[in-house]
Amino acid sequence: MTEIHDGEEPRHASPRIAGFEALEATPRRAAMRRLAKEMRDVIEHLVSTTATTRELEQAADELEVIAAGFRRLPRGQTYEGFAEAANAGPEPFDDAERFAFFDHSPFIGAANPMAPPMRLRHEGQRVVGEVTFGSAYEGPPGCVHGGYVAGAFDELLGAAQSLSGVQGMTARLITNYRRPTPLHTPLMLEGRVDRIEGRKIFAVGTMRDADMLTAEAEGLFVVMNSETFGAMVAARNAKEG
Repeated sequence: MTEIHDGEEPRHASPRIAGFEALEATPRRAAMRRLAKEMRDVIEHLVSTTATTRELEQAADELEVIAAGFRRLPRGQTYEGFAEAANAGPEPFDDAERFAFFDHSPFIGAANPMAPPMRLRHEGQRVVGEVTFGSAYEGPPGCVHGGYVAGAFDELLGAAQSLSGVQGMTARLITNYRRPTPLHTPLMLEGRVDRIEGRKIFAVGTMRDADMLTAEAEGLFVVMNSETFGAMVAARNAKEG
């Protein structure tokens, strides 16, 4: 693994992250994204529906059949690594199916129905993006739950720290809530590496509703060695069979 020295300037972004949006999805992955989108739509409407008890029971019966069908299918990993951007690593991103594990992220994953999803991209030495939180993410009335705001920052700053060119894991995340963050509103995200101290990578970021700052955060990420990362992947695969 590349060593980071004190005061060293950020390197190029991980090609896995930088090229993720440009990859053409395989037919299977496109189908997964389509399925997740429809499931996301079900969740969005479920939390605010005025459906009758009969209508809800009918929908549950239909979903029960679909779930049973998936339970009969074999399970396994069709991707490698972690779903979060912080652990992208420096290897080239040249295989859409093998390295599309970002699709499984709970925040940027187009194939994960729990994801809003966030859209991130690199611009020079910063990461910018956009996210719109629907009704399922509500905390205070009409506003995003603070836990999801913090989670979005973890993903944003994780992507930003990849500008160091190595893998890091979140060691500390401090979120400052400046004003309520509205639902159903495009929110602008921006993150960057603040400084590097040995194995510690410090990143900062903001979340805005147009010109209004709703929240800001600072994160500490610690570089881990390849053996530790490999052991975590192996343990995950063994547990899930």
